[in-house]
Amino acid sequence: MSIAAGNSLILKPSERDPGASMIIAELAERAGLPKGVLSILHGTKPAVKFLCEEPRLKAISFVGSDQAGKYIYDTAGSHGKRVQANLGAKNHCILMPDANKNFALNSIVGAAFGAAGQRCMALSVLVTVGDTNDWLPDLVARASQLKVGNGFDPETEVGPLITPAAKERVEGLIASCEAQGGNILLDGRGVKVPNFEHGNFVGPTILEADTTMDCYQQEIFGPVLTIVKAKDLNDAIRIINENRYGNGTSIFTQDGATARKFERTVEAGQIGINVPIPVPLPMFAWSGNKGSILGGASLYGKA
Repeated sequence: MSIAAGNSLILKPSERDPGASMIIAELAERAGLPKGVLSILHGTKPAVKFLCEEPRLKAISFVGSDQAGKYIYDTAGSHGKRVQANLGAKNHCILMPDANKNFALNSIVGAAFGAAGQRCMALSVLVTVGDTNDWLPDLVARASQLKVGNGFDPETEVGPLITPAAKERVEGLIASCEAQGGNILLDGRGVKVPNFEHGNFVGPTILEADTTMDCYQQEIFGPVLTIVKAKDLNDAIRIINENRYGNGTSIFTQDGATARKFERTVEAGQIGINVPIPVPLPMFAWSGNKGSILGGASLYGKA
């Protein structure tokens, strides 16, 4: 989008997984993109500092963690740059009693545990309404059957976390749920993958918690789904609207009036109805609100 709008672009991938960006650059070169229009800059904080301070660069768009995003927003902004900083997320999904049970549960499992939960649009919180709390054993049964393993194995459904530190953090937040009075319905800690005994693996995990607990308040960025109970639709929407993040949210229901009320009153940048990951189109891939974005503007212009 940046290049199509007439810009040259420096793409700075995460130093932990730069491979996809290099593939994109190679494909752009093969397609005939002139040299220098797209550049890949590798590095850690010094590279970020350069991008924020270099006067020839006029604008920065960022997707990542709260800490990095706030640093980029403050530093680049103080150097007169336009900044879009897309930060953390805590994506909620409401499960209504009139939902198609089988379809909803399968969708929720894929959204919560696909990519081992390491994506900004991963489903983090399931808000059960009324009798849907009785569906949790079926949800646990589905999640427990997912195969954890080497990410290059075609049969693997949940791969490893990106670093040992990420594994330690995720396991710490799982432990905090129990310590703070919650329940662990499915515990993915301690999972072992043959031939990868020292890998950064955490299996699918399902927690029962309330909105005061760390596992609810913090973005976990791992294969962990937190369950929060609501007594009705209004209560469920209130829970979502009171959360400081506003990235994406979904609802599973077969009632049109319920879907319309949710669509019009919930506060999140992207809204899905009977879809678990509410990304509308690949070219419009991420646009949150509230604490999920700094800059006061939609990622794609006027809202």
